[in-house]
Amino acid sequence: MMTTQQVANRLVELARSGQFDACYDELFHPDAEAHEMEGMPNSVTKGLDNMRAKSEEWAKQVKEFHGVTVSDPLVAPGWFSVHMGIDITKMDGVRSTDQEICLYQVKDGKIVAERFFYDV
Repeated sequence: MMTTQQVANRLVELARSGQFDACYDELFHPDAEAHEMEGMPNSVTKGLDNMRAKSEEWAKQVKEFHGVTVSDPLVAPGWFSVHMGIDITKMDGVRSTDQEICLYQVKDGKIVAERFFYDV
């Protein structure tokens, strides 16, 4: 079983190389939850299959992926956070760099919840 530090390090490694699906495959519990900012549509997504579907829907809005930045993790027992930036061009041609703080909860070596904090 992976420690919180090991899970955090692996997520950073995969995310920095753009392997977001591999993060779900390797690191998330099947009953994990994703929490967006309060007031956002579908602000809570429950279950890994639904989280994957949400990620796929988001990807359909991306015309071109220019890069991602991921900070080193800040780790506490059962929790870690990273700063993530994603540089994309959307299907409407608008290029944007989205910045967020990502907070992850780890139990028994798997991510059970992720929470995203960003300007709306």
